[in-house]
Amino acid sequence: MTTDSPVRPSALPQLPAIELSLPIEGMTCASCSNRVQRFLSKTDGVVEANVNLATERAQVRFDPTVTGREELVRAVEDAGYGVRTEPDSTDEAFDAAAAADAERRAQETRRLGWEAAVALTLGLAMMVASLWLTALIPLEQLNVLLFVPATLVQFGLGRRFYVAAGRAARHGSANMSTLVVLGTSAAWLYSTIVTLAPDLVTGALVEPMTYYDSAAVIVGLVLLGRWLEARARNQTQGAVRRLAGLQPSSARVVRDGREVDIDLSQVHAGDLIRVRPGEKVPVDGRIVEGSSGIDESMLTGEAMPVTKGDGDEVIGGTLNGTGSFLFRATRVGRDTVLTQIVRMVEQAQGSKAPIQRLADAVTAWFVPLVLVTAIATFVIWMLFGPEPRLTYALVTTVSVLIIACPCAMGLATPTAIMVATGRGAEAGILIRGGEALEQAERIQVVVFDKTGTLTRGRPEVIEIAVNPEQRAFDEDRIMRIAAAVESSSEHPLAAAIVARAGRDGIVFVPGTKFEATAGHGAHAMVDGAHALVGNERLMADHAVDVGPLREQVARFAARGQTAVYVALEQSLLGVIAIGDAVRTESETAVAAIRRAGIDTWLLTGDSYAVAHSVATSVGIPGDRVISDVLPADKQLRIKGLQATGRRVAMVGDGINDAPALAQADIGIAIGSGTDVAIEASDVTLVGGDPRLVGAAIRLSARSMHIIRQNLFWAFAYNVVLIPVAMGALYPVTGLLLDPVIAAAAMAISSVSVVTNSLRLKRFDPISA
Repeated sequence: MTTDSPVRPSALPQLPAIELSLPIEGMTCASCSNRVQRFLSKTDGVVEANVNLATERAQVRFDPTVTGREELVRAVEDAGYGVRTEPDSTDEAFDAAAAADAERRAQETRRLGWEAAVALTLGLAMMVASLWLTALIPLEQLNVLLFVPATLVQFGLGRRFYVAAGRAARHGSANMSTLVVLGTSAAWLYSTIVTLAPDLVTGALVEPMTYYDSAAVIVGLVLLGRWLEARARNQTQGAVRRLAGLQPSSARVVRDGREVDIDLSQVHAGDLIRVRPGEKVPVDGRIVEGSSGIDESMLTGEAMPVTKGDGDEVIGGTLNGTGSFLFRATRVGRDTVLTQIVRMVEQAQGSKAPIQRLADAVTAWFVPLVLVTAIATFVIWMLFGPEPRLTYALVTTVSVLIIACPCAMGLATPTAIMVATGRGAEAGILIRGGEALEQAERIQVVVFDKTGTLTRGRPEVIEIAVNPEQRAFDEDRIMRIAAAVESSSEHPLAAAIVARAGRDGIVFVPGTKFEATAGHGAHAMVDGAHALVGNERLMADHAVDVGPLREQVARFAARGQTAVYVALEQSLLGVIAIGDAVRTESETAVAAIRRAGIDTWLLTGDSYAVAHSVATSVGIPGDRVISDVLPADKQLRIKGLQATGRRVAMVGDGINDAPALAQADIGIAIGSGTDVAIEASDVTLVGGDPRLVGAAIRLSARSMHIIRQNLFWAFAYNVVLIPVAMGALYPVTGLLLDPVIAAAAMAISSVSVVTNSLRLKRFDPISA
């Protein structure tokens, strides 16, 4: 790891720590989440704590030998907030908790909407009454008439603000609700005094104005802002809900020789499951009978169906095509790939990016600073303002309290991270957290492993060379003979030949009298003739002349490919080149990364000839190839590139790539690789398409652009409008900021930040 890069948890020494997610109640702004995080972080045994306002959850890593859940809950309560109870960790309870949480959010959003509508209706009605009824009703009677709905709004619909502010006050803190309560209560209390004791006001030579309508509209606008914000925040979690919704609710399991439909929670590993045309695959497993084309776009973002047959793996949540197949369940419940993806996305959405630290530092002091500013504003207007001083002081103080909303700063980063990680998951890009999302934008060098990354990682037929002296035979006839012999073999090269014949639609009949020679090849009777398939030594043992194809074989060897000779009755028919085929997407992937100005390298343990051949085919310059590298040395090579001062991303899929993935500034694992490689990575590409490397970098760049916009406008809003609310424009223009307009501006600031983040939902990182 470079010295100027933050250390990732995956690269830290192993600690006796576990992770726990706590659902927090009562948070209303960034100062709330920061306070909870501070109290959790100070708890003995806590290694790391992140509290996310957007998800309303705390992610805590702690040493269970020092502290436990009860102590963590107590820390949250000491901060002035609560922890919702959730059921145990069984699969059924996990699903029920997710559904209950979604319903709770929906109910709260609906409640906010109704409360905002009622408060605004009453507030606007009071405004109209104040304008049109003064000619018909004496002012004193009108004030009494307005007192009732104003009080209903203030302490009924605005009760949530008093509860939150009171909870904070009991624990010696203040939050956004404190500002709302102080501002609206000041307007209501002054108006009440004017209504119930008007002599106190007129005796002080103060104009007997009431602000019932303003206080009510302010409460309504703040509630409206909360409603819009809640709706937008619910949309940021749409990706997780869509992913979770991909899992079917039942499965057709073979029990006692019969196919029966059972609830998904009753499926066990080892069960045989039937999937019919058009159905979703219920859990993970391997096909044991039948074949079909399966739409895996929910995992990979690739719309083209993937053909699956005997022995192939299927993933729960993917959509079956027109075929029918039987498969054996291997992973069920919370162990399925889909559930792990959902859990990983949820953890990523609850994380923080390093850029958030600036906003956290500001909001930690923001509310106390606003309270001081409001007091100073009141004092200045009372001492130096024109008459009626109390009215001016009250209006400006209320405006300062209402407009100073830290919510926009608190939402600027987490909402963008939530949308970005969710959008990435939909495209097959799993980002471990906000730190990885931020780091990916800064990458200057991308280092690719070869096997399983730029190549497919399994032997395939690359080319077929026909003996020019055997004009009666073409490539298909050679493949038919080779497949007939190799269909009885279990060798990986034999499997590659049979698989190629199957893909090309070549019909063959397995040979008879099959016999394999270890290390050489095999022979059998095909159509009554003696057929040989193997290496040059097998050909020599049976007096087959391989001279006519020596040049082609040399060319295959230079590319690192294995030559498999095919002969019939001692006559050479041709040579099949088998190797690790380069992925068709690799060249496009490398080209896109290079167009972005990022350097590309190839790092592999294969020989230089093989590495150079692959590098040339995908567009990596020859001087950027590092070959013949032992697994233990890959990490050192990455460290060497980092020593040049550049930020390095490593892309790999194998166990031997894990140290290099952890060493790199960003480790990117091909999802088709091993669990060890994926665990050591910051980004996982589901399905193994290398084009997603560039897509992940583009998603990072776009996300950070949105976050910077959010933070800029959140800071600018407060820097510009708080002085305006204090009356900075009054000496020049004679205008003051109306508290109602201040409340509207406060609501717009939070909603605009969330709405800006939601633009990422329309961003396509693959085609961008």
